[in-house]
Amino acid sequence: MTPMADFVTVAQANEIQPGERIVVEISKKWVAVFNVAGVYYAIQDICSHDGGDLADGELIGCEIACPRHGARFDIRNGRVMSAPALVDIPSFEVRVLDGQVQVATARTK
Repeated sequence: MTPMADFVTVAQANEIQPGERIVVEISKKWVAVFNVAGVYYAIQDICSHDGGDLADGELIGCEIACPRHGARFDIRNGRVMSAPALVDIPSFEVRVLDGQVQVATARTK
């Protein structure tokens, strides 16, 4: 049996509008939380290519482009979508409970 994940509230659901994102610290890691058409996703805010922040990059659908070198990641699962990055980044389970956006404190993968 898998232990249940611990969650932390990061915002009220209405504080992150569709197409927007916030960056929060969870368990000593910076995590970017996105709202894409009312669905929330969370990834670690770090590019696996150069260690820089991702959250300032362009979000197209469910892909974010690193603002420095253009590596692309799927925000739904952290998978690399294009070079120069070659390594996936951590993603986190997100839920909305009583109008609050909550992110798991341990990564999904």
